[in-house]
Amino acid sequence: MASRRNGPDLSGLLNLTGWTEKRSGTIAPDERLPWGQSFAMGIQHVLAMFGATVVAPLIMGFDANVAIFFSGIGTLIFFVVTGGRIPSYLGSSFAFIAPVGAVTGSVAMGTFNQADIPKALGGIIAAGLLYTIIGAIVDYTGSGWIDALMPPLVTGAVVAIIGLNLAGAAKGLVDQDGWLALITILAIISIALLTKGILGRLPILLGTLVGYLAALVLGGTSAGGRDLGFATISGVDLEPVRQAAWVGFPDFVTPSFEWNAISIIAPVAIVLVAENTGHIKAVSAMTNRDLMPWLGRGFMGDGIATMVAGAGGGTGVTTYAENIGVMALTRVYSTVVFLIAAGVAILLGLSPKFGALINSIPAGVLGGVSTVLFGLIAITGARIWVENRVDFSRGVNLFVAAVAIIVGAANYTVHFGNFTFEGITLGTFGAIILYQIFRIADPGAEDPVADPPTPSPSNREYDVPATSYPDRPRRASGARRGRQQRRPVDIDRDLGDLPDLPGTRRPREEHQTRPQRQRRQDPLEQRRRRRRPIDDE
Repeated sequence: MASRRNGPDLSGLLNLTGWTEKRSGTIAPDERLPWGQSFAMGIQHVLAMFGATVVAPLIMGFDANVAIFFSGIGTLIFFVVTGGRIPSYLGSSFAFIAPVGAVTGSVAMGTFNQADIPKALGGIIAAGLLYTIIGAIVDYTGSGWIDALMPPLVTGAVVAIIGLNLAGAAKGLVDQDGWLALITILAIISIALLTKGILGRLPILLGTLVGYLAALVLGGTSAGGRDLGFATISGVDLEPVRQAAWVGFPDFVTPSFEWNAISIIAPVAIVLVAENTGHIKAVSAMTNRDLMPWLGRGFMGDGIATMVAGAGGGTGVTTYAENIGVMALTRVYSTVVFLIAAGVAILLGLSPKFGALINSIPAGVLGGVSTVLFGLIAITGARIWVENRVDFSRGVNLFVAAVAIIVGAANYTVHFGNFTFEGITLGTFGAIILYQIFRIADPGAEDPVADPPTPSPSNREYDVPATSYPDRPRRASGARRGRQQRRPVDIDRDLGDLPDLPGTRRPREEHQTRPQRQRRQDPLEQRRRRRRPIDDE
């Protein structure tokens, strides 16, 4: 349990520029590479976050340029609130896609209503406020109760729910152009598996680029595309790109507040708590620094950034696993590179032409990217279970995870007065509440799966069918009945049939198996052996 800090520690806020230059090896958060290399690393982090940060607003019907702009602003806010201690980049959160779609309608399904975006923004601000309040409580009391409330079973279920709940949105986009989606999916997988280094860390961005180029070549520069005989491939409408200015402010949107939208979107804060906790733990492990006392500050920084984004028309934000992966690859954890990345993102957000280029990405390409991203999110939930060795032989773990995942994936909806809880939120609350109730019936549910015994010369076991040794009774019970049994080594039994070394003679009774000893006691066997030379044994 992380201990609570005694009062607010502002020392980090007073030394935001005190990085020590280091030219090689692992670069700690309070160190930096030379400025030229640091700038290059900042660009690398922009590329890493770009694919997912752009896809989320496009799926929700938001302006991607605004989302890019506020991802940079949010990263700066997070840096200041955490005192520069937690190296992270904030990008568009996928946890908001389904709740926002419940308010504005779905772009993929053709039910999107542009006029409802201000209502969704009000809900995003409410989620950020709730998230900030939770962060303030954690900052004052410590993070121990977060670990108790959301053990790996719950956090894994929550992350898996996010990916599975969004599967329908991915399908809706793929249905608009399946061929482009297939090309994009194959490109992403190929880049991820067949390339090395930094290219292997940018499969979403590069895969999107391949899909975009395929749309240009096969579909042309008309939105209607081309009929190739076997299929019609969507094209890329470049006219808005030509007309857009190079420099200018993005199209900000003013939020409005409506209780129904707030009730649907605000509970996403609980999902963000689970998501951000896992990310900060991962960064803490990589940097070999205990960042858990700063978990509350991380929540507060993320919550304030989400409120600021919602106030201007951006999506809710969260710390990004893509950038954590880049840190793991490069071993550069310097927080200065995230300031550089934030600055680059803000500059990109101030280019309407860049925003128009993003908005020209065909739906089929977005469908392919969404299929991979949402699937990876779902599998990440299972990975949390595996890495933390969640024991699913425990009934409480098995049933809580099973119910929560189906509730979230099927997008169950419950109306409670003026509040509406849908798939992701309902599944999250269900996992937390059910686990806290039924863990009483199984106090050992949090214990990880035990490691198998380590083999050693004295206790190593060999897989040998028990029936091959008729003198040993077969031990079969429970799930092992009818299967081959494992038995400990027995020198008399296992080494008795080894041949003698040339020119040596072994005692008759030593190193003999039990069946051999029984045969020696048989009178007929004894008479037969007297006629045979010892060396022939």
